[in-house]
Amino acid sequence: MKAIYLVKTGDAHAAFEQREAADPSPGAGEVRIAVEAFGLNYADVSARHGLYQDAPPMPSVLGYEVVGRVDAVGAGVTAFTGGERVAALTRFGGYATRAVTDARAAVVIPESMDVGVAAALPTQGCTAYYMAIDSIHLHEGDHVLIHAAAGGVGTLLVQMCLRAGCVVYGTAGSAGKLDLLRQLGVHHPINYRSSDFATEIRRLRGDAGLDVIYDSIGGASVRRGIQLLGAGGKIVCFGAASHEAGPLQPLRSIAFVASWGLPHPIPLLMRSRSLMGVNMLRISDERPEVLARCMRGVADLALAGDLTPIVGGRFAAADIAKAHALLESRDSTGKIVVTW
Repeated sequence: MKAIYLVKTGDAHAAFEQREAADPSPGAGEVRIAVEAFGLNYADVSARHGLYQDAPPMPSVLGYEVVGRVDAVGAGVTAFTGGERVAALTRFGGYATRAVTDARAAVVIPESMDVGVAAALPTQGCTAYYMAIDSIHLHEGDHVLIHAAAGGVGTLLVQMCLRAGCVVYGTAGSAGKLDLLRQLGVHHPINYRSSDFATEIRRLRGDAGLDVIYDSIGGASVRRGIQLLGAGGKIVCFGAASHEAGPLQPLRSIAFVASWGLPHPIPLLMRSRSLMGVNMLRISDERPEVLARCMRGVADLALAGDLTPIVGGRFAAADIAKAHALLESRDSTGKIVVTW
């Protein structure tokens, strides 16, 4: 098979190398997928810069999700017989023409489903579904802030929150992205580059506070977000995009950790606020039945037309560096998909 290996950290154009490798074999409870495409996630960028602690040691094959066709099944697998077109979450290994994953992490998709739409379902779709439907019950009239609302998870969260009847606030960093948020139906788009999001929320909400905040930024954004919650409010942290690579990296990392502050249970208890962290890799490792439930749920929403993933970039596998550069630039919207 062909596989794209991460061979060094740093610039995307020097970090990857395409190699031939042996086809993997599915173990008990696993399926092998002949891959037609894979998706990118910001964790891939963090791994390329050596900032993602879950990434395997180099040389390694990154990739959290694939779209393709089941071409081999392991012992004990009854849900697949071979030939089914699927979208699947992978525990790395997705940047290849063959990938193996737990059968519970794959969901059958129709032949007609666009490959970019399908690629958005396993990681970003499941993350959004878990946070907006599976683990938190949104109510009509809830006031919800979504950071990076024009991104892959963000655009899906927007649609799920609107579907629940929430009043949605969304941050983005360009006029084009704010236009996209308006098109999606976001009630209060906020340009975080020209406005302070906390000041803007207080202007709009006064002392009422927010019911839910979805934060993929991390650091000071979380610390300030907690102060915007009303009684019973929840902040859900599912990323750390503000942790960027640069000179004096150890010091930058220490500063990033310090920027979160020291949230303590007592103030959360006294003000009836909640802080929740989400890592879908941990869910897939330790609660595969939850992942399977989310995979089915998000696929059903997409098939019913209640969820429309946005594809913001399409690249050939040979242009993996360009795909990474677009995602890292923060100019992308929705899902970036790479095809073989």
